[in-house]
Amino acid sequence: MSRTPTIKWNASLYDDKHSFVFKYGEDLISMLAPQAGERILDLGCGTGHLTHQISLTGARVIGIDSSAPMIEKASAIFPDIDFRVMNATDFQFNQLFDAVFSNAVLHWVLDKEAAIDCITHHLRPGGRLVLEMGGKGNVEDIVVNTRKVLTRHGYYHNATQQLWYFPSLGEYTSLLERKGYRINYASHFDRPTELQDTENGIKDWIRMFGNAFFKNIPEQDIDPVLEEIQAAVKPTNYRNHKWYGNYKRLRIEAIKQ
Repeated sequence: MSRTPTIKWNASLYDDKHSFVFKYGEDLISMLAPQAGERILDLGCGTGHLTHQISLTGARVIGIDSSAPMIEKASAIFPDIDFRVMNATDFQFNQLFDAVFSNAVLHWVLDKEAAIDCITHHLRPGGRLVLEMGGKGNVEDIVVNTRKVLTRHGYYHNATQQLWYFPSLGEYTSLLERKGYRINYASHFDRPTELQDTENGIKDWIRMFGNAFFKNIPEQDIDPVLEEIQAAVKPTNYRNHKWYGNYKRLRIEAIKQ
């Protein structure tokens, strides 16, 4: 995606150990309330599980993602759905959509205005944007300690990488309003999220979602850094013998006026 650090997506690891990403998005489909015959875009569809659920309503859904491995796996699992490799900031279709749905994606897009402009261009007047993304303070303990440990090991450039955009509710809704949307619903809420691996939960999470922090670091040096980060966040992210990601989410429904 435009002006976003390159992340290496592991589609199998995503489904096997980080399926909470799409499972938590299932009730977002209730907010979308897809209707049979509606044309819907799933923006950042990953391996296609939510795209498939939307399609079961009879809606005509297309799933797009910037990751070719994700789209390849989605197409293999759900061959009857139209999946395409496209970026959030410059995708192109010849028809308008009744709704754009996006779960856990837009915080990856640092060029947020370009993404909203592209979405707006493809929504019909009165069409709806239903999204969930990381909000202000999301996984802050992991991010802060990752930067500290990388700096301590001399990886100053890696420590200053900007991987995500986690806006406040006011910031993002104001941005949407400036682009011509009316906000129907907006919430910024805590959602502590249990990580599946009880031994290496934080290390696995960073390898999945934060691997851009480790670009050009020798592989043999990565695990000791990850061990140090995991130890540093244990007081805030480990309880009852389980690892958690301290997620803070934005959930918004907006109408294109």
